[in-house]
Amino acid sequence: MFAYILRRSLIAIPTLLIVSVFVFALQNLLPGDPVLAMAGEERDPETLARLRELYGFNRPLPLQYLSWLGGVVQGDLGVSLRTGQPVLELILQKLPVTIQLAIMSMMIALLIGIPMGILSATRKGTWVDWLANIIALSGLSIPNFWLGIMLILLVSVNLGWLPASGYESPFVDPVRSFQTMIMPSIVLGTGLAAALMRHTRSAMLGVLQSDYVRTARAKGLTERRVVIRHAFRNAVLPVVTLTALLFGELLAGAVLTEQIFTIPGFGKLVVDAVFNRDYAVVQGVVLVTAVGFIFMNLVADVLYVLLNPRMREAT
Repeated sequence: MFAYILRRSLIAIPTLLIVSVFVFALQNLLPGDPVLAMAGEERDPETLARLRELYGFNRPLPLQYLSWLGGVVQGDLGVSLRTGQPVLELILQKLPVTIQLAIMSMMIALLIGIPMGILSATRKGTWVDWLANIIALSGLSIPNFWLGIMLILLVSVNLGWLPASGYESPFVDPVRSFQTMIMPSIVLGTGLAAALMRHTRSAMLGVLQSDYVRTARAKGLTERRVVIRHAFRNAVLPVVTLTALLFGELLAGAVLTEQIFTIPGFGKLVVDAVFNRDYAVVQGVVLVTAVGFIFMNLVADVLYVLLNPRMREAT
């Protein structure tokens, strides 16, 4: 198992290298000049020249990239052009917020999506199947920003049950933290639940028609045991992949949801950085996001091996 994890981890290194090249290159292809944005109304040529020299913008792009990559390898993601704060420090401030939102959203998605998918597959063609599909299509169709605004209007403005926006760390006030994060988690979780429901249903329908499931039923096993221990155990593999990808997507930051609920996470950080042309922050956030995606794929690969005995023998 350790050798398998090591092999998969080594494969990630060239992937990250390619991502770093694309991040750096595409960022520098954007129109505008970050030095002019930093200088504001102070457009003195000498000031601009000093700023370019200070941040290395006067060097060729390949040298700028190698300098940035060398810092990344040493754990230095650069300094924000707007605030002068280390990018790694900014990311470490925002990352716990995004991780909390991602975990809560994914828990809601799993608690809703997987049971609905199993029920829909085992009750195919019944009213349960139709209702589950209608709910799933609604979850996929309703925009997150609209659902967020409606929740704020109903739950916060009209009923006054939860705060409309803001954020509180769970280490400072766990109750307040839960209250501020539950609505954005519902907004994100319901959309993910719809995708998980459809994926689980498709996987279960294929497995329920297999020979070993018919054999299990012929042996007199209860329907619940057949569904959970035989069918779902084999259908869960593609669901694991989808879950890992969705969680990685959440780690990238839910831009609209964080903006609507004023949550200081990754989404708000990268939007502000793009508008301010803060190259270092954008590059750092995208690179950390790529690492998150690769890590979640590694987790999915490990779970595959743990859940599938044939893959354990192959590794």
